Amino acid sequence: MKEKNPSIMCSIYNCAYHAQNDEYCTLERIKVGTHEANPTKKECTDCESFVNKA
Repeated sequence: MKEKNPSIMCSIYNCAYHAQNDEYCTLERIKVGTHEANPTKKECTDCESFVNKA
């Protein structure tokens, strides 16, 4: 497994890039996007780098 990236915190344990021992991502960078035409709340944003590890 890759090392955690201390700059990217993450609590999504079922992501393939989650550092399983800590609440961090192992990617060098992530892409944040939206599923809304005009996002106004954090619930409108998505981590587009997410990959389900299942």
